[in-house]
Amino acid sequence: MTRFDALQAATAHLQPPFGVLDADAFAANAADMVRRANGTPIRVASKSIRCRDALRTALAIDGFQGILAFTLPEALWLADEFDDIVVGYPSADVDALRALAASPTLASRITLMIDSVDHLDLMDVAIEERNASLRVCIDVDASLKLGGGRIHIGARRSPVHDIAQATSLARAVVERPGYELVGLMSYEGQLAGVGDNVPGSPVRSMAIRAMQHVSRGELRERRASVVAAVRDIAPLQFVNGGGTGTLESTSAEEAVTEIAAGSGLYGPGLFDTYQHFRPQPAAFFVLSVVRRPTPDIATVLGGGWIASGAAGADRLPTPAWPSGLRLIPTEGAGEVQTPLRGTGAQALRLGDRVWFRHAKAGELCEHVDQLHVVDGEHVRSVATYRGEHKTFL
Repeated sequence: MTRFDALQAATAHLQPPFGVLDADAFAANAADMVRRANGTPIRVASKSIRCRDALRTALAIDGFQGILAFTLPEALWLADEFDDIVVGYPSADVDALRALAASPTLASRITLMIDSVDHLDLMDVAIEERNASLRVCIDVDASLKLGGGRIHIGARRSPVHDIAQATSLARAVVERPGYELVGLMSYEGQLAGVGDNVPGSPVRSMAIRAMQHVSRGELRERRASVVAAVRDIAPLQFVNGGGTGTLESTSAEEAVTEIAAGSGLYGPGLFDTYQHFRPQPAAFFVLSVVRRPTPDIATVLGGGWIASGAAGADRLPTPAWPSGLRLIPTEGAGEVQTPLRGTGAQALRLGDRVWFRHAKAGELCEHVDQLHVVDGEHVRSVATYRGEHKTFL
């Protein structure tokens, strides 16, 4: 019996659409991530998980420590259970900021992200009652800038890029009553989130590898210098960097004390294009065949679960099983139906199931209330954020 035969048999009683998490693949991915991190703790990026049960499972594994949340309201909710949460993005949610400042317990468990004095000013205006100092982390831009800044490669996250900018903001935090500078973060999206082995594009793959080689060296030196300079101002508790795609290289930097990663646990489609590692697909969604418009086309109900980011074919879900299925370029994955073509389509009948992989990790959970966790022959159903009536973004 193949892996998909076993997954299919275990979930035969469920009616599509539904989401599935393969417990064995999840565990194998977690073990491989810990191996690749080489002793550096991995902070679980919750936006790539969006399921509290899966977060618990990951954090119970030696090598995983703490959560990188994506919104402050999410962090407040998670802090009822978890005690080490860094919010990866700045917040302007006045109600959430007030709730955080009013609770010493929440303030001790949650670290806010800032990248300018404006964030401090916003919080000072918003917060009416302060019963605890707020822990803050400075987001240092990790993108590669060439030609005097005319060429920008990487995510446009933070205005803090060099030592002078980082130390200026660090001093502002230290001098501002009510705040404690505890960490630095720098996410190298152009390294951690860009695959270097593009199928059918050897020239593009070589160009990506060349860019990443240059960027990796530049960031390693700049990040170490920034960290050293800021440590002269405040005794940092952590320095966060990297992601699933850079566990080896980021963990090799002495300046980095932890790595934020989560996508590698689910192994979504976008992570098929890396040369040095390949996570096992662990998360799927399942749809039913409802039409046979031609002998070589099978149409499933739904399917338009498109990933965020710049629009392109790489944001589309991928038919995973049965084999020999592909999307039709002129239709793609549709809101209410998705036609599939290929050798695998000819044998499909009405009511048969097709298994898909989402292009990005956690966004799958925004479409389903539950993940059905398959562990051998056993299935248990766990709530996603959506299933717990939480939609943070």
